[in-house]
Amino acid sequence: QVQVAESGGGLVHPGGSLRLSCTASGSIISIEAMTWYRQAPGKQRELVAEIFRGGSISYAGSVKGRFTISRVMANHTLYLQMHNLKPEDTAVYYCKWRCAEASRAIFQDYWGQGTQVTVSS
Repeated sequence: QVQVAESGGGLVHPGGSLRLSCTASGSIISIEAMTWYRQAPGKQRELVAEIFRGGSISYAGSVKGRFTISRVMANHTLYLQMHNLKPEDTAVYYCKWRCAEASRAIFQDYWGQGTQVTVSS
């Protein structure tokens, strides 16, 4: 069973920076995509940034130019570097790994529990 865990959230002032990390553990044999989502109170979960197996990347328009998604495949870690944070970035941030594990050999989505990011003065 693949397990995913986020870390790095916290309280930051507007204009500040944070880096989120997301690590996947388990017998992963192939990764299709890794994605950051966020969900603000009373709102639907939205895609923030995504990186695909081949390295292509996409961002939500609201974070383009401020957030950077990256990965270290060797240790199954995904990052989200966030700069110039705004109060509207306040949300629980989740990561999702779409990958196949050795016991099943089919692609499935694995989610973390989320990490809170609060941007406030």
